[in-house]
Amino acid sequence: MIEVLVVDDDIRVARVNAAYVEKVPGFHVAGEAHSAAEALRQLEALPHLDLVLMDHYLPDDTGLSVVQEMRRRGHETDVIMVTAARDVSTVQAAMRQGALQYLVKPFAFAGLRSKLEAYAELRRTLDGGGEAEQAEVDRIFGALSSGPEPELPKGHSPTTAELVRRALVNAEGPLSAQEIAERTGVSRQTAQRYLKLLERTGRARLTLKYGDAGRPEHRYVWATRP
Repeated sequence: MIEVLVVDDDIRVARVNAAYVEKVPGFHVAGEAHSAAEALRQLEALPHLDLVLMDHYLPDDTGLSVVQEMRRRGHETDVIMVTAARDVSTVQAAMRQGALQYLVKPFAFAGLRSKLEAYAELRRTLDGGGEAEQAEVDRIFGALSSGPEPELPKGHSPTTAELVRRALVNAEGPLSAQEIAERTGVSRQTAQRYLKLLERTGRARLTLKYGDAGRPEHRYVWATRP
């Protein structure tokens, strides 16, 4: 379980963001803070935090100042900026201080979910340890790249698209349309249609598995997986 601290000066916004986080499998909100001082207190009180969703505009200081102080105190907790600050200088400063992602308000649940899922994928990649060849390094640095949610063509259901997407994200390896159908409860033809959509929009990659008869089986893997 990835433990998250949500920092936002607006209590209502913090609660909405916390509710979003709790909807993403594998994530848990360990605490909320509404000022820079409170954020630093929470960091000391919650030693097992993995991730901070950090607002920039706080009543007593800036989010980036909190990040600086975190690092000075030796806290290695990862940071994703979640803020209305759009000026390039702030974005650049966030990059230089090690923020892994930068999400501009306002955003929908899908926007935050994609960032969190990419972060979870990054952690899975890093947890493997060992040495990394260039391809593995590229995957690590690209793990947090998440494009916008694809617009669904007419006749496609967001609910079904989410079922197929989640089955791919949670899979340990490539899946066929039949395997997706079994995991989601949709027909094989429906699974195939949504898999092709995800492939066209770059969210999934097609791989081929050759059997004894030499005819390839189409299998799909979420695009951020090796």
